[in-house]
Amino acid sequence: MQNLIELLAQHGLLVVFANVLLTQAGLPLPAVPVLVIGGAFAAQGEFGYAALVFTATLAALLGDTPWYFAGRRYGHRVLRTLCRVAIEPDSCVKQTESIFERWGAPSLLVAKYIPGFATVAPPLAGAMRLPLLPFLLFSTAGALLWVVLPVALGALFRDEVGRALERLSDLGGGALLLLAALLAGYAAIKLTQRWLFLRMLRSVRVGVPELVTMLGGGAPPVVVDVRSDAVRRLDPRRIPGAVAINIEDVASALPGIPPDRDVVVYCS
Repeated sequence: MQNLIELLAQHGLLVVFANVLLTQAGLPLPAVPVLVIGGAFAAQGEFGYAALVFTATLAALLGDTPWYFAGRRYGHRVLRTLCRVAIEPDSCVKQTESIFERWGAPSLLVAKYIPGFATVAPPLAGAMRLPLLPFLLFSTAGALLWVVLPVALGALFRDEVGRALERLSDLGGGALLLLAALLAGYAAIKLTQRWLFLRMLRSVRVGVPELVTMLGGGAPPVVVDVRSDAVRRLDPRRIPGAVAINIEDVASALPGIPPDRDVVVYCS
């Protein structure tokens, strides 16, 4: 831990740049604590506030832009890939689509403050064909807003941050083991929840051959498409005869579904 603190003190801007860049590129790294520590070091005169904010904002933009171009080239397939490896893929898909569909490009201003949205918003903006200039402007402004707050908190509570770092330094390698154990425990809980959820889905899942057989029977099921409007525009293909329903308004659509029919639902 002492080596880490010395690294931050000697090469703070480089550490901040690498940490933010890798975080925005999709790696599950905590960027906000590093920005808070950076703000505390800036308050102590290790480097300037402007240099710190510029470095972190530039790193965030460099991490977002390749995902934007990937979204423009590969469309919704990029989102499926990102959300497949996410710890909470269901909230990753639905939350991102709903926010961007409602607010459009301005949603990038707060994207980095919303869990699950920060990584997925840039490729979604590309897939939705948001022009490059608005993307860069809103992403830069959003990154700036995201960077300024933790840097300001670090500067404001620089004494407390310093004492916390000293305590961690006194713990030595034990501090790193404690942090690693906390992160591993959180990931284990989320992965277990995901495994249980997917196991439940497998028990009620209808495969393609089975659905084809059901649709050709005497009492075919009602097929409901609950994908968001944004996804339907990105991928207009749908199961023939499927009824498109907005998941937020599903209660109002239920009375139109015969109560004696099976219902098959599909989404992103």
